Amino acid sequence: MPLQIVEPQRLYRQIADQLRALIAKGEFGVGARLPAERDLARQLGVSRPSVREALIALEVEGWVEVRTGSGVYVLERRQSAAPAVPAAQAEWGPLELIRARRIVEGETAAIAAVQRKGRHIDAMTQAIDAMRGMADGGVMPLDGDRAFHLAIVDACDNAVLTETVLGFWDSRKGPIFTRLGGYFETVKSWRSAIAEHEAIRDAIAARDADAARAAMHLHMDKSHQRFSASWRRAKPGEPHTTS
Repeated sequence: MPLQIVEPQRLYRQIADQLRALIAKGEFGVGARLPAERDLARQLGVSRPSVREALIALEVEGWVEVRTGSGVYVLERRQSAAPAVPAAQAEWGPLELIRARRIVEGETAAIAAVQRKGRHIDAMTQAIDAMRGMADGGVMPLDGDRAFHLAIVDACDNAVLTETVLGFWDSRKGPIFTRLGGYFETVKSWRSAIAEHEAIRDAIAARDADAARAAMHLHMDKSHQRFSASWRRAKPGEPHTTS
């Protein structure tokens, strides 16, 4: 059964479905190494990050094992029971989520720069300090990260925007997002993210809407790049962040 070009909708889900079907039919036997990410991307007509998300979804579901620096290998299905709802159908794609956040949170940062009060800047600063303290201790500063983005949208004084931003952020707790971050994010990248947060805070404090939007866009672009790192540089098990 040859691989087929997929439509540009729900790419990583479609990719995961195709690969899962091939494995189930025995096209890739237990212990077999799947084609390289770049080869799968070429055959499917999609980007390598989309393939990466699909492979992580299959790993979460117990179909494959990602061995950093070696490849992706098919597992014996008896080793891991399949979830009732495949991960590839139950979660937004992490990279697609980051792109959506770039659009929405770029605008919330710009609005915050116009409407912010001193307490919002104080809340951002406290969140950054909390993130730095946790990162220095080798702990994922997720609570501080969430508090930072909440402080920004709180300045917009719009309940719909607040629920939207928090919904986006809380979606990163899903298994695919968590596993992907574990491969491609490190303590070093957390520190880079903290510096990006400081730039956003400073632009909002200066009431510069254009600079605040640009700083948030850069932060999300950098987050996207961190998730698009080479498998060869990934170090599973280290603390991770995307925001």
